[in-house]
Amino acid sequence: MHETMVAQSIFEIILEQAKQYNTTAVSATISCGQFNPINDEVLNFAFEIIAKDTPCEGMTLEIIHIPLRAICKGCKNEFDFDVYKPMCPMCESCEFDFAQDAELLLENIELKDPDTK
Repeated sequence: MHETMVAQSIFEIILEQAKQYNTTAVSATISCGQFNPINDEVLNFAFEIIAKDTPCEGMTLEIIHIPLRAICKGCKNEFDFDVYKPMCPMCESCEFDFAQDAELLLENIELKDPDTK
């Protein structure tokens, strides 16, 4: 259900841009952190259904997952957190804080050149 709401929000923004330039959308890229996980397949499926018969139909949606960063309390090293090895790679301490997670963002939208047939 979360992905459907995200797909709807993204669709509305992209559709507004496509209409503003009187064209169709070709592709878009979104990014998200680890605490706001997106299932790529579910999001793409929901977006495909929502975009049917609109200027967004047939466009591609790329989803970039940004790794969660952690900061070691001991040596202050900042590193990509690995759930399978939850420790600082420098000093192997298991005491760390998480850095701020990346927000869910619509990074870019590629629109078809309206002068191109």
